[in-house]
Amino acid sequence: MTAARLVELWRGGLCESAHLGHAVIADAGGIVEAWGNPAAVIYPRSSCKMIQALPLVESGAADAAGLSTEHLALACASHQGGAAHVGRVRAWLAGLGLEDEDLRCGAHLPADPAERKRLVCSDESPCQVHNNCSGKHAGFLTLVRHVKAGPEYVAIDHPVQRAVRRAFEEVTGETAAGWGIDGCSAPNFACTLEGLARAMAAFARPGPGRRGEAQARLVQAMIAHPDLVAGEGRACTTLMRALRGRAAVKTGAEGVFVGIVPERGLGIALKISDGATRGSEAAITALLLHLGLLDAGDPVVDALLTGPQRNWRGLVTGGLRLAAGFPA
Repeated sequence: MTAARLVELWRGGLCESAHLGHAVIADAGGIVEAWGNPAAVIYPRSSCKMIQALPLVESGAADAAGLSTEHLALACASHQGGAAHVGRVRAWLAGLGLEDEDLRCGAHLPADPAERKRLVCSDESPCQVHNNCSGKHAGFLTLVRHVKAGPEYVAIDHPVQRAVRRAFEEVTGETAAGWGIDGCSAPNFACTLEGLARAMAAFARPGPGRRGEAQARLVQAMIAHPDLVAGEGRACTTLMRALRGRAAVKTGAEGVFVGIVPERGLGIALKISDGATRGSEAAITALLLHLGLLDAGDPVVDALLTGPQRNWRGLVTGGLRLAAGFPA
């Protein structure tokens, strides 16, 4: 099966471009609905951070370090490096007796406008805590301290990454189809769209025991702190606020998005083939509407899907449309 046409951009009565991709909705029994090829193998990128955080909670490291729901939300976050994010991660490291140099995620200018302006105007260089994955890496370091492992925690054979791979394969129900180095230098394991959706369904309806408790805690933390998972104006944050506790969502680079719907026991996974964020944000919004989780009149729907495209003068130039058959 090939990729399906999911989202189109129309201008002047013509379809100017189209985003093709794959999407799966699954429950504990398997695929509920699918578009494109559920067996397509992808890198989940940052959409799977809640899976990467499972060993942090399951091992007892989170409780031993006294981590709060805010810490757990940051462990699942692709934050935009605002003061609220950076300050919390910096304090988290200090509580472990660690510093910025102990991170292995690298530094980049934050997406948060205020913090970016502060750095540029002060001639101060960004630190690794500004990295959008610094919360995940603080979680890795918390596990490192708990299991008394070495400092190079992003190495594929490090105990932390072995634990992450084990958790990843267990919740997806698949042997990883390979791995690549993510933007933050951590390994990212490949799986099918179906496997990723199945994993999200497992988070939506956790089983008993330590694994289920860890899954529930991570989802609850994401839902409780949407501002920490991304930031103001970001799709993950605005969507979760609009969902009002009904679901957690998480984006990943190169057009990936996942959703966790506890009340229905559903998991969502999608991948836009061209890697476009515009397409993935529109597609996840469409699927949340399809499932009756979003109000069609909510401003976030207008912002990510149904609203007009405008040029620099404010003139309407076109808009996004869902392709025929998506969602059914």
